[in-house]
Amino acid sequence: MKDVIAELLSQTIEQLKSAAIIPAELSPRINVDRTRDKSHGDLATNLAMMLAKPVGKPPREVAQLIIDHMPTSASVAKIEIAGPGFINFYLNEGAASAIVETVLTQGDKFGCSDIGKGRKVQVEFVSANPTGPLHVGHGRGAAVGDTLCRLMTATGWETTAEFYYNDAGNQINNLGVSTQARCQGIAPDQAGWPEDGYRGDYIQDVATAYMAGETIVAEDKQVTGAADADNLAAITEFAVAYLRREQDLDLKAFGVHFDVFSLESALYAEGKVEQVVADLVASGNTYEKDDALWLKTTDFGDDKDRVMRKSDGGYTYFVPDVAYHKEKWQRGFSRVINEQGADHHSTVTRVRAGLQALDVGIPSGWPEYVLHQMVMVMRGGEEVKLSKRAGSYITIRDLIDEVGKDATRYFLAARSPNSQLTFDIDLARSQSNDNPVYYIQYAHARICSMMAKLDGLGWSWSKETESDLTLLTEDAEKALLKRLTAFPEYVSKAANSAEPHVIANYIYDLAGEFHSCYNAHKTLVEDEALRNARLALSAAVRQVLSNGLTLLGVSSPEQM
Repeated sequence: MKDVIAELLSQTIEQLKSAAIIPAELSPRINVDRTRDKSHGDLATNLAMMLAKPVGKPPREVAQLIIDHMPTSASVAKIEIAGPGFINFYLNEGAASAIVETVLTQGDKFGCSDIGKGRKVQVEFVSANPTGPLHVGHGRGAAVGDTLCRLMTATGWETTAEFYYNDAGNQINNLGVSTQARCQGIAPDQAGWPEDGYRGDYIQDVATAYMAGETIVAEDKQVTGAADADNLAAITEFAVAYLRREQDLDLKAFGVHFDVFSLESALYAEGKVEQVVADLVASGNTYEKDDALWLKTTDFGDDKDRVMRKSDGGYTYFVPDVAYHKEKWQRGFSRVINEQGADHHSTVTRVRAGLQALDVGIPSGWPEYVLHQMVMVMRGGEEVKLSKRAGSYITIRDLIDEVGKDATRYFLAARSPNSQLTFDIDLARSQSNDNPVYYIQYAHARICSMMAKLDGLGWSWSKETESDLTLLTEDAEKALLKRLTAFPEYVSKAANSAEPHVIANYIYDLAGEFHSCYNAHKTLVEDEALRNARLALSAAVRQVLSNGLTLLGVSSPEQM
């Protein structure tokens, strides 16, 4: 309905221009928001206050002019002026009930839009170093990133999900020497163990597979263990492939799909890092100091200039990131969203500064960043810190095995990424209304169960059944109708602002309103007309719950 009111206001502006009340060249932005207090109507706009200055009249007088010139609409029952010049809209109950027919007609497409207009968007997420199992922080990134991809696709973007492997540097070296030590029979508590070696049991699994000559098939390569404990290069290559495969299996178990896998090592091998450095030097935005090459990042909003090439000839970590994002730009992505841990905060300004310094037309706020905070895992009121397999952290596989994919995905996506998250295993496993994912799925299953009872009672209903929706007059029913009407707005908001938790919160509220309505007003009543109306409303709720759960990558069970 926000779109309906916005279109009416747009037509009104044209009427006011034709009447020479507002300047013809004026193109005000139209904001329509839901009211917090229902006594103030359903929707409101501040358009009159925005037009007051160019029109040269008080806001309330402009508001009256807007109302006087607004086309009539069956969707609007009443319009009022409030406060300093807000215009409040009261919707017809018939217009609200029409949403049921819309939902049932559009089905799983309800909530979708064409905001993206087919433009290309890339969402990069997880992007873990291939040095061990995925931890719960990676899991939060996976849940948030995959939901973002689903939201982008639902709002008309051509979406690419991408995983960037940091398969170069000291961490990869540590992986290689740790695996080699295990191949040579050295344990973490014995002499000869590398100082910075990885101590988890998974390193022994990698070493055993390598010495057994197993063949590992990763996304883009096949590697066979050479069974040579002295060949560090072969061990490292095998270990990276082995752990890439393990991470991929974990992500598939989590219901996460990637379209593209990119390698940091490929940026070096293909000369793209050297090229971006040469481009930055040519741009005049670098200088030499203390035998190092510096980038003038302060010219682009950083608090100090940053070293690009160290005195030993090696590049600092943000340089390949600039090369990688330059490539993203060349691949035609008009929007790029990087979902990463909050520990990447310091790279945001540096990468953007490097891209601006290239002077190739990249917008200043490109790429976008969604940075998630840490996850604390609790069981029995105490923090759980260790996983035997990983050695020093809880893995995403641990959570999936404990509580299942659905609860894990919902819990990790249900809060704003910039908020710290406590993952309560006991709550996630519970089959109670205190468990939000259970509460939502139970609402869906409850409706399915109700529909399944119809035959046994000698009744029938389908979405083609004519239903007199004007019979939905209870306050709880009206609240559900208005909640359903808002779903497309929530999907658009979540996609535009890259905030998937908006959807999780919406379907939780929808489930709550359905449970309240179901408990207060019996659906399967003898009155056929009223029964059919309530069944239609319930079916629409079921559809929207399913659509929202699908966006979160969570299933919609018919029985629980």
